[in-house]
Amino acid sequence: MADFAAAREKMVERQIAARGIHDERVLAAMRAVPREAFVPEHLAEFAYEDAPLPIEADQTISQPYIVALMLEAAELEGSDKVLEVGSGSGYAAAVLAQVVDEVIAIERHLELATLAGERMERLGYENVSIYEGDGTRGFPEEAPFDAVIVSASGSHVPDVLLQQLEVGGRLVMPVGEPGAVQKLLKITRSSEDEYEQEEMGAVRFVPLIGAHAWTEKGERADPRSLPELIRDAAEPLPDLDDPAFGALFDRFASAKVVLLGEASHGTSEFYRARAAITQRLIEEHGFNIVAVEADWPDAAVIDRYVRDRPEREGEEAAFQRFPTWMWRNTDVQAFIRWTRSRNATVEPERMAGFYGLDLYNLGGSIRAVIDYLDDVDPEAAAVARERYGCLQPFAKNPQGYGRMAITRGYAQCEQPVAQMLRELLQKRMEYVAEDGDEYLDAAANARLVKNAEAYYRVMYHGAAESWNLRDTHMFETLCQLLDAKGPDAKAVVWAHNSHIGNAAHTEMGQVRDELNIGQLCKEKFGEQARLIGFGTHTGTVACATDWDDPMEVKDVRPSLAGSYERMSHDAGVERFLLDMRQGVNEAAVEALMEPRLERFIGVIYRPETERWSHYAQAVLPNQFDGWVWFDETSAVTPLDGGEQPAGEEEMYPFGL
Repeated sequence: MADFAAAREKMVERQIAARGIHDERVLAAMRAVPREAFVPEHLAEFAYEDAPLPIEADQTISQPYIVALMLEAAELEGSDKVLEVGSGSGYAAAVLAQVVDEVIAIERHLELATLAGERMERLGYENVSIYEGDGTRGFPEEAPFDAVIVSASGSHVPDVLLQQLEVGGRLVMPVGEPGAVQKLLKITRSSEDEYEQEEMGAVRFVPLIGAHAWTEKGERADPRSLPELIRDAAEPLPDLDDPAFGALFDRFASAKVVLLGEASHGTSEFYRARAAITQRLIEEHGFNIVAVEADWPDAAVIDRYVRDRPEREGEEAAFQRFPTWMWRNTDVQAFIRWTRSRNATVEPERMAGFYGLDLYNLGGSIRAVIDYLDDVDPEAAAVARERYGCLQPFAKNPQGYGRMAITRGYAQCEQPVAQMLRELLQKRMEYVAEDGDEYLDAAANARLVKNAEAYYRVMYHGAAESWNLRDTHMFETLCQLLDAKGPDAKAVVWAHNSHIGNAAHTEMGQVRDELNIGQLCKEKFGEQARLIGFGTHTGTVACATDWDDPMEVKDVRPSLAGSYERMSHDAGVERFLLDMRQGVNEAAVEALMEPRLERFIGVIYRPETERWSHYAQAVLPNQFDGWVWFDETSAVTPLDGGEQPAGEEEMYPFGL
C-alpha cells in the first residue's frame, strides 16, 4: 500500500521548498492536504508526481509547485476571505482552507463542482463553499475578497474580478493564449481605482472559459471592453430642446405605464429630459396621467392649475415643505406651464393631469378629505373630524405619532382612519355623481391618511417595512388613477431610480428585502410597464447635508471605478440612450449583466462618504428597460417667490 504521508513530505521538500517557496503556512498546508483524495482513484499512486494530472470532465489538477507558488504570491493572512476561480478537483481550495478563514470557490463544470463539494464534506473542510458557475464573473454576493486566485488562463484580467478585491487585496492569475506559454500575474489593489501589477514567471494553464475570458472555441468572448460595447450600442441624444429628443423614446410608447427615473432629486438635466419625453408621450401617444414622487395634496394644487379647475378657498401653495427645491424649481415650472397651455387646446377627456403618489403630507390630506365632505356630505364631514381628530395633533409632526404608537404598544388611530376610507369607497357612486374629479381627490387623500398612519407607526421598526409600505402606497395610488381614468388611460411616472428601477435586481431587494413601485409595475403590467433609469458622471447637484438643512449646490464626485456610471463615462458619449429591452443590443446587455455598483443621490448628498452612503449593487439590464446618460450635469434652479413677477399666471400654483 502506498505511503502517501511520506510521498507528501517528499513532495513538499523537493518540489516546493527546494524551488524557493518559503511561506511556512503554505508549506504546512501542502503537507496536510491529501492530494490523492483529489484525483481519480486509478491515478492516486501518481498524486505526488511533479506534474499536473488528468481529472474528470477532461480537465487537469495543477502541478503541486504551481499551487504553492500562487498561494505564496497572494500573501495570505489567517483572517482572509479568498475567492478561487476554477476550483477543478477542489485541491487548491482545500490547501487554501488550511491557511485562511474562508474560501469561496467557483467551478463551471457541474460534475467537478459536485465532486469537489463532496470531498470537502468528507474531509471536513467546513470553511470552503463550492459553487457551479461562470467564475469570470466572480462572486459579487460575497465580495469584497482579500485575495482572488484564478486557476485557469484568461485572455485578460477581468475588471469585474479586480472590482471584487478589497483595497489592499491581491489577485493571482495566468494570462495568455490557450496552449501557449502564459504569464502569471499578481495584481494588488492599492486604492479604489489604482492597481499595481507584477509578473511572476511563465506558466501553462488550461483556458479560462466564460463571459470575460475565452469561448469554448478558444476565442475571446468579445474583443470589446464594456465601455466599447456601451459606446457601440448607445444612441446619441440631441439637445434637450430639440423635438427629436422626445421622439427617440417612441419605442416605449406602446406601454401603459412608462416610469422615468433620476439619479438625484436635484439635477436639471433629469427634470428637463423627463419633461421632453413626457410631452412627446402626451402629444403623440395619448398619455393622460403624470404621476410624480410628490404628496397628493401638493400635486392636486398643480392639477387644478394645469386642468383649469377652480382653486380651493384657503388652499396653500404647493410644495412648501422640505425639500422645496425638488418640485419648486424652474424646470418643473416650465413643464407645468406647458401642460396648462396644451390642455387649453383639447377637450377635457384628453387633458393630462398631474398627480402625487407619495404619502408625507398627512395634514394636507386630512384637511382635503374634510373640506370635500363639507361640500358633499356635512354629516360625514362631522364624522371625519372626529375620526381624524386622533391624528390631528400629529399633522405637522407625524414622526411624533410613530414614537407615541411604538411607546404605547398599539395603534390608536389605525381603525378610525381605515373606517373613514371604507365609507368613502362605499359611497363612491353617490359622490361621483356630484363631481368625479373631486371624489377621486378625496378618496386618494383618505387612502394617504390611512397608509401614512401605518407608515409612521412602522418607521421605528425598520427601514424595509416602512419603505415597502410607502412604495406599495405609491403603486396603489397609480392603479387607482389608471382605473379612474378608464381602460385607455396611460401614465408617466416621475420618481427616483431607487423607486422605479426593479428592486428585485438590486441590493435593495436581494439584501434588504425592499420592493418598489417599478417592481410592482413589472409584476402587474409585464411588458406594458417600461422602466427608464438616468445616470451621470459628474457636475453639480441641489441637495442638503441633513434633513431640513438649507439647500446647497454641491459638486458631484466623478463616479467610482468599475461602477455602471464609470463604464458609461468611459464609453465617451456625452449623452445617450441605451435600449436594454430583450433582444436589443444583446452583446452590451450581456456584458452589463455583471452586478456592479450604481450611484443613488437623493435629497441628502454626502460626498465624503459617497461609496457607503450613495452606492449599491445592481444588475442594470434587469433593473431598467432603458438607460439615459448625461456625462456632466447641473443643479436645478429653485424658485424664490420674491423673484417671480406678479400676476396669477406667475404666482399660482407656486405663489407664496
